[in-house]
Amino acid sequence: MQRGLGVCYYPEHWPEEIWPEDAARMVEAGLSWVRIGEFAWSRLEPAPDRLEFDWLDRAIKVLGRAGLKVVLGTPTATPPRWMIKRHPDMLAVDALGRQRGFGSRRHYCFSHRGYLDECRRIVTLLAKRYGQNPHIAAWQTDNEYGCHDTILSYSEAARDAFRDWLAQKYQSPDALNRAWGNVFWSMDYASFDEIDLPNLTVTEPNPAHVMDFRRFASEQVVAFNRAQVEIIRRHSHAPIAHNYMGRITEFDHYKVGADLDIASWDSYPLGFLSDRLEASAAHKAAFLRQGDPDFQAFHHDLYRAVGRGRWWVMEQQPGPVNWAPFNPAPLPGMVRFWTWEAFAHGAEAVCYFRWRQAPFAQEQMHAGLLRPDSAPAPGLAEAAAVARELPEAAEVASRPGDVALVFDYESAWAWETQPQGADFDYFRLVFEWYRALRHLGLNIDILPPDAIDLSAWQIVLMPGLFSLSPKLRAALATCPGTILLGPRSNSKTPGFAIPAQLPPDLPGLDARVTRVESLPPGARVALEGGGHFLHWAEDLETTAPVILRRADGQPAMVGDDRLAYLAGWPDAASLQELLRGLCAARGIETLHLPAALRTRESGQRRFWFNHGTEPIIWDGLTIPPAGVVWQTTT
Repeated sequence: MQRGLGVCYYPEHWPEEIWPEDAARMVEAGLSWVRIGEFAWSRLEPAPDRLEFDWLDRAIKVLGRAGLKVVLGTPTATPPRWMIKRHPDMLAVDALGRQRGFGSRRHYCFSHRGYLDECRRIVTLLAKRYGQNPHIAAWQTDNEYGCHDTILSYSEAARDAFRDWLAQKYQSPDALNRAWGNVFWSMDYASFDEIDLPNLTVTEPNPAHVMDFRRFASEQVVAFNRAQVEIIRRHSHAPIAHNYMGRITEFDHYKVGADLDIASWDSYPLGFLSDRLEASAAHKAAFLRQGDPDFQAFHHDLYRAVGRGRWWVMEQQPGPVNWAPFNPAPLPGMVRFWTWEAFAHGAEAVCYFRWRQAPFAQEQMHAGLLRPDSAPAPGLAEAAAVARELPEAAEVASRPGDVALVFDYESAWAWETQPQGADFDYFRLVFEWYRALRHLGLNIDILPPDAIDLSAWQIVLMPGLFSLSPKLRAALATCPGTILLGPRSNSKTPGFAIPAQLPPDLPGLDARVTRVESLPPGARVALEGGGHFLHWAEDLETTAPVILRRADGQPAMVGDDRLAYLAGWPDAASLQELLRGLCAARGIETLHLPAALRTRESGQRRFWFNHGTEPIIWDGLTIPPAGVVWQTTT
């Protein structure tokens, strides 16, 4: 698969007479893809059933004739104002019972049947009109599911749909009462119609109730997306994508991705460093203009898994953004750097957001490849530089990673529902394991929690996995490598109860977690030989071989070279050394990379990325600041 560059464009924002010039300049810069249409509903249907598609016909023709391949977005993330008059109860409701209003975007509840029908209608019109258009080379459904905290809605539509979902799952109130443990606090229900959504309770709601609501909400997203995909497929053979976001865990991306051809995500390294990452002030200052060295890579690898190998960056930050607490400009070279980092992880395409900076509305402070006056912004030259370099490493190629890391959305919901410690966050836990592997110079594959074949990896890591799926439990038995489960793994049943046998309840490993403690900031549990557990520590009762002990003599890690369990959250240095030891036992070579240097093998090339502000000399190579260098490997 050939790599390509693209850009997000909004022809409805600009006079029609400049469309041809814009298209020509895109091609001149080396761009081959252009995404349009995802926010255009009010221009496609300015009043109910008054359709105005002629302008979109002309825009697609202009772009296509210039040699650009068009990604057409469905406009369902931005229903027009008249839609609210037609369906006044379609708006989502927040956890405090407040209805969310019109005036921005994503103002709908996934459970509203009337709005879903409207979405089917507009998508059908688009698919019929453009499904066989030779310039439409891909589709995008909606835009950024989950952005702006829009998955969980506490509306009447959601309540009614949830009751129906529960009735289908449990069949009787008695079965639900048993499954949820409603004997506690006299929470029994006599009918499904008595069940409300798990908000506005006096204290915390039943975690089993919350967990089922989270599953329901995720399935509503899957169904909403599937409705659009099924329509598009009836009229078009072009591949279909959705653009996910960074650190959004409110719905199961794997299940949405199962209906799509391509996973894509929107990469904003500087914005994400500012508002989506636990890190020290010194760390954020060191990478202020470059972004965290591992956050983008983690999502590249995650969405490669969601897309079953096919993935894009649909929106790449080209300059300062508008939505973070602070919005610095990237270092010179970072737009090129971020693009090559995505390609090194297997991206088929990287599209920049956006072509021209808007001089109006909410995103007018968000940089584009052009300034508002159409003069080139700094990112344009860097995008053009990548386009010139692409023939040197144009093929997307990948091989199994050195290590596999399981990531599970249900686990994120579970530990948000019952964190036990205020700073126990599933994403943070898994990301810290990922960061440790990257410090060791390893290629990482992320796996879903229902993986059925682990034979490709010598080491498989599973920190914090809420509950082992039957498929994954069966896969453990046939895995030829070392499996390491981390703290809280398999510590609940799917119904959110402590297993009768006590966690981690693993075949072939005699170990039981008898007590857990969450540790406030500054508190530590010392490990024998140095290092500490932070945030979380568990007491183990076990006859298994002890690999690592705490300073108080308690087992910290038990098992053997096939299956092991780690009973706490190690500090970064301890985790790196622990993982280095696992790799050494399996004959996997590791490095000890500086804080700003990362590497990735892709096909027959090894890429080196310097996230720092000073040159780094490594193994005879000089990698400039904000620089990327690649070597041919054999």
